[in-house]
Amino acid sequence: MATKEEKSLSKISFVTQKAPVDERGRALYAVARSILRALVDQIPVSGLTVLNTDRVDVTLRQLAYVARLQRDKGMRGDGFEWAVHEAIQGTEPTVVDPLVTAMKRASPKGFKYLDRPESLLFGYERAKYLGFLEAVIVNASDEAVILPDTRGRPPAFDNWVRLAAIGEAAEPHLGARLRKIWRTDLFVSDQERHRHLAVTIKSNKEQLESGPGLRIGVVPEHKDLPAGVTKQTSKAGDSLWVVALPDPHGFMGLYNDAYAAVGEAITTLGRHDRGNYWQKPTPMAQKIQEQLEKYADVKVAEIEWALNDAAQQDLADVESRLLSVDAPDWLHLGQPDQEAIALAARPSFIKLD
Repeated sequence: MATKEEKSLSKISFVTQKAPVDERGRALYAVARSILRALVDQIPVSGLTVLNTDRVDVTLRQLAYVARLQRDKGMRGDGFEWAVHEAIQGTEPTVVDPLVTAMKRASPKGFKYLDRPESLLFGYERAKYLGFLEAVIVNASDEAVILPDTRGRPPAFDNWVRLAAIGEAAEPHLGARLRKIWRTDLFVSDQERHRHLAVTIKSNKEQLESGPGLRIGVVPEHKDLPAGVTKQTSKAGDSLWVVALPDPHGFMGLYNDAYAAVGEAITTLGRHDRGNYWQKPTPMAQKIQEQLEKYADVKVAEIEWALNDAAQQDLADVESRLLSVDAPDWLHLGQPDQEAIALAARPSFIKLD
């Protein structure tokens, strides 16, 4: 029987090339994968009803028909959450390095020797899906706790995360130390997954909010907030260690470019009105856009796997690994069907250089 750890791992074959791919190209593929994952994640039940399909079977063309990038600005934020989560899992230094600094400052004793953080995707909006909450709790250690502040005994992870999953309605029951923890987007910890800090992520600095229980915020660099790690204190006295990611360089430059590429493909396939004419992907990201449009009738789940392969092209040979995905089955991260799709070729992405 598979162990608890093996159950949270998906088997992936990495097909590699001898010549290393440009680092930016690999990163663009990885971020594009995160964005597509987030877009499928937030298709409402009504949208799936119209499409007459399950979430795991949605094709890129179907996603394009129901996506409303121009009207729903929240899609960009959801994509950003996924991208940050997977950047942490992939040890992307432009995200991990400042995050480690923030974690050590938020809990100097708990993370004194922290080298590589771990991330658990949360969000009370996702908790309504069958299996999501259990997957979050299973991936934490059996004696996991939350570090809401530097005072007193830390509360148990299991009990309070279940309550926080209710959303804002849980505030009166969360207690003074955890009142705003329902706003958590990620829980970060060390590799033992014992101590957890609640992280809120916003793609716009102006939307960042602090509150009891929230310890770290992640936002893009802003004219009033330079890149790096700073401590912000609200008028109510709540403090938050804020990680501002460099923009347009570093991770934010990658995210914006990949989002533009996915957005252009969605706009074309869904036959939506074009956005601002001065916003367009870079030439490298345009290659991703063109390839996505070519696979319009392929399941998004399979496109994600092809993007994952493309992002791994710097490896020296072919090998089989177990890659932690830290997500439940409803997020369509299981192995794609091995049978060929009748009406569409299996996706494969070119090397970007």
